[in-house]
Amino acid sequence: MKKFNFKEKKDTRSGFGDGLTQLGKTNKNIVALCADLTGSLKMNEFKEKYPERFFQIGIAEANMMGIAAGMTIGGKIPFTGTFANFSTGRVYDQIRQSIAYSDKNVKICASHAGITLGEDGATHQILEDIGMMKMLPGMTVINPCDYNQTKAATIAIASHEGPVYLRFGRPKVPVFTSENQKFEIGKGVKLIDGKDITIIATGHLVWESIVAADKLSEKNISAEVINIHTIKPLDKEIILKSVKKTKCVITAEEHNYLGGLGESVSRVLTKNYPVFQDFIATNDTFGESGTPEELMKKYGLNADNIVKKSINLLNSKS
Repeated sequence: MKKFNFKEKKDTRSGFGDGLTQLGKTNKNIVALCADLTGSLKMNEFKEKYPERFFQIGIAEANMMGIAAGMTIGGKIPFTGTFANFSTGRVYDQIRQSIAYSDKNVKICASHAGITLGEDGATHQILEDIGMMKMLPGMTVINPCDYNQTKAATIAIASHEGPVYLRFGRPKVPVFTSENQKFEIGKGVKLIDGKDITIIATGHLVWESIVAADKLSEKNISAEVINIHTIKPLDKEIILKSVKKTKCVITAEEHNYLGGLGESVSRVLTKNYPVFQDFIATNDTFGESGTPEELMKKYGLNADNIVKKSINLLNSKS
């Protein structure tokens, strides 16, 4: 089984910040807008280097989305930055009408997604955002897994024509993907080859799935691990190729099981190749205050629960 190692942990939001700064150097049409969270979104360096292309909107997220939509008319490529809850739930009407319906080239970049936001608690821990955004016609939805992949995704979406939702987080997580990777929107990545069960993961749950696969191998269970960084458009080919081999699948995400990656995978399976499936996700609930580690354990979003559900699924299958 392929082994993954890491030398450091970094927050995925820093990957966004560094990618944005690099884009500022190479593309003069890149502009950045923030809703009073420049430090939290790691946008300070872009602000310092390109002050004429940075716009501090203040605590007025709906206004920020409208301004960003308008900027595209003049050929600018706006990157908006705030917390995921304020990037989606708070401004859904503005995104739907002014960006998605109007097909504006706005990149909606959202940090502090999911329960790993931690101590700020349930009001800030949005667990519905992937579902909300993937339902908007024409919206591309991306949820990278580590610093390097988030940086690569940030750079890649600048060349993509059309609205994008880029989701990332606050905690420091292992950096295990290639520093010089090519990010392909809509293309999943097979990380580990296996034959007994498929684990399809996104975001912070990708590393947990790698750890789970290692633990499963100790029990003579061969798990295939696929990183689905793009929720929409979904890579149906990589999913179907894997499940036709393993005949069962676990999906893993830091999101409500209603409307998330798991349901997107279910739709692909139902229409093409039905197999046994189980979900690692929050179970129709809001979050709560706590450390990221405590919350991931409580809500079962960790390697141990992936192992447990994988074994149960394999037993059901047999």
